[in-house]
Amino acid sequence: MKFDNIFDNNELKFTTNKVTIATRQRNNRQSYTTVTGLENDLDLEKITRYLKKRLNCTGTIVTDKQFGEIITLFGDHRNFIYDFLIEQEICCADDVVIKG
Repeated sequence: MKFDNIFDNNELKFTTNKVTIATRQRNNRQSYTTVTGLENDLDLEKITRYLKKRLNCTGTIVTDKQFGEIITLFGDHRNFIYDFLIEQEICCADDVVIKG
């Protein structure tokens, strides 16, 4: 699967901390996916807007005191988000943890 390069950065910017992709059950049938640990210099609004449009779901950015800014998307999209982060060179595969 090939993604469009929506980010105009010519140099590789890998994160030094772990990026966590987790899914949580909201009720019996619905769940949501959270992405934490992304760098502060990334345009999270642009990333969230692209993911919402590509995955056809709703989502938001939540600010937390402990984890910083968290991307929340409704539905289970762990595998797509993992592939997206690696393909767009936002982080390397060793720095991504998938939970849930």
